[in-house]
Amino acid sequence: QVQLVESGGGLVQAGGSLRLSCAASGPSFSRYAMDWFRQAPGKEREFVAGISWSGRDTYYADSVKGRFAISRDNAKNTVYLQMISLKPEDTAVYYCASKYSHYDTIYTSAMEYWGKGTLVTVSS
Repeated sequence: QVQLVESGGGLVQAGGSLRLSCAASGPSFSRYAMDWFRQAPGKEREFVAGISWSGRDTYYADSVKGRFAISRDNAKNTVYLQMISLKPEDTAVYYCASKYSHYDTIYTSAMEYWGKGTLVTVSS
């Protein structure tokens, strides 16, 4: 059983930066594709960024491309989301998610495990 715990959320002014972390417990972290999703108040949860096993491949939603960067440290069982140039519309609960895969690829849906989320609030 995989458990995911997010941290690093908080209140930041527009234009500021935050780095989110997601610590995973359970076996074979290096065989899990990892994603970040977010859910803003009154909106559906949406894909933000994804990374393959090895970290070779990454993929971003258009809304965050060039501002967010996903990375992972398989030795630490941790995935990160570095966010810069934050905007008020980035305000949301950010969730980490994982999916076991036989292939070193990215998934943007059908994730198997989810964390409980961390709140990011960007003030204008």
